[in-house]
Amino acid sequence: MTFQLTEPVLIIGLGGVGTRLAEKAKTSLNSDCLFISYDQNDLTEENSIKISTKSIINPSTQLIRGSALESADDIKEHIANYSTIILMSNLAGKTGAGVGPVISKICKEKQKNLLSFAIMPFKFEKERIFQSGVSLKRLREDSTCTIVLDNDALLDSNPDLTQKQCFEIANKAIEGMVHSLKSSEVSEDTNILATSKSSDDIETSLKDSLRMLYDDAPPNSIKRSMLYVFGGKDIPIGTLDSLTNIAGGMFEYNTTHIEQSSNESKVVVLSTVNGETKFDSYDPLGIIPSEKTVDWDEPECSIDYKLSLIHISEPTRLLSIGDSLCLIKKKKG
Repeated sequence: MTFQLTEPVLIIGLGGVGTRLAEKAKTSLNSDCLFISYDQNDLTEENSIKISTKSIINPSTQLIRGSALESADDIKEHIANYSTIILMSNLAGKTGAGVGPVISKICKEKQKNLLSFAIMPFKFEKERIFQSGVSLKRLREDSTCTIVLDNDALLDSNPDLTQKQCFEIANKAIEGMVHSLKSSEVSEDTNILATSKSSDDIETSLKDSLRMLYDDAPPNSIKRSMLYVFGGKDIPIGTLDSLTNIAGGMFEYNTTHIEQSSNESKVVVLSTVNGETKFDSYDPLGIIPSEKTVDWDEPECSIDYKLSLIHISEPTRLLSIGDSLCLIKKKKG
């Protein structure tokens, strides 16, 4: 089945990257926006929810998630009147990894049509890989459709790129994907978004995108692919036909979408994956099915509970094991 974009649409941006992507995407879809972050610098004065971590300046992902639960009623109120929710989250960031599962769970409970975009971290960001894997599993479970872009695979297929260039290419690929939502079909389930640098040789761009795709998922796991050819108005028909033939020899089912609005020439590949991906190894316990996990219903979080402990008065003394033995001997004596 294909994902159906139904109006009204709300785009939710999480953290710095998510809010910037949401801001640009709302123009393409003529939709409303909601920005959520624990950092006030990511937010505007309107249509924003600040996740309060109180006095903690450098909160953990779990603490941000626990703090987001306190804003659950506010989030529910914001999404109540919308049919489709598009979630933009960078799972390499604390807000994206922390708040993403909270949003997806609320959307599932409220039976919203949820499309989630998830950006995965570089492999050298070792402290972020586990949390991104945990969050992605929950997003995939709760979303009608999930689109994943892997920064690490993009860098592997283009090792000459700087970190900033990787971010720019990834963001442009997502922006182009959002722009095409009204005119092309996206399969429900998990989709891998693979892209490349702009290139005068469009076939080279396709090969770079496929290299990125195969870094995330084995060829036999790919069910169908959609080729998005940007800058299509300047590309010869024979070249487009060649692209389709190359893809046809690799994928069981594929279609081509020509996007002429872009000034850059490149190929973006969106592939539906059936089975395991590279990201399943990010969370070692992810192989355990949710139905066999005792605490799956609530996402892992850290909450600061104020527990009132019974005060032990000054004269009262706890007996050690040695003291207890002395008392026993005295009684026997």
